[in-house]
Amino acid sequence: MDGSAVGDGMGHADRGGGITRRQVMAATGSALLLAGGPAGATEAKPMYGLIGRMIAAPGKRDELAAILMEGTGAMPGCLSYIIAADPTQPDAIWITEAWDGKDSHAASLKLPAVQAAIARARPLIAGFDSRSETVPLGGYGLVKAG
Repeated sequence: MDGSAVGDGMGHADRGGGITRRQVMAATGSALLLAGGPAGATEAKPMYGLIGRMIAAPGKRDELAAILMEGTGAMPGCLSYIIAADPTQPDAIWITEAWDGKDSHAASLKLPAVQAAIARARPLIAGFDSRSETVPLGGYGLVKAG
């Protein structure tokens, strides 16, 4: 090779003429598809996800977020529960959840700690303007149960 940079399409250059990370990942994915998946793989139950934007009463976003973050470690089946401030709207928060299944999410809503948090949060909620169900596939930081 002439020493010029070869990009991987994601802004990373390989200046040594070797194989890029993207090429390795693509080849690995292709090999798994051709082989029928990882050895011993079984059909897994799909994960369940929710992404929604909640609007707090004016000036109450931080208080609402604090309530929603309390006791989130004790929700069986919860793989990820993220509360984030919306940088474009001072009273909005995004809630991003990943669960080992839809049943675990439904069961969490019946937990006494979650019921108490909902009761405390309800007066601080002005509304909801976005809600999407998803099927998480994986990714950095997502801890799969199992």
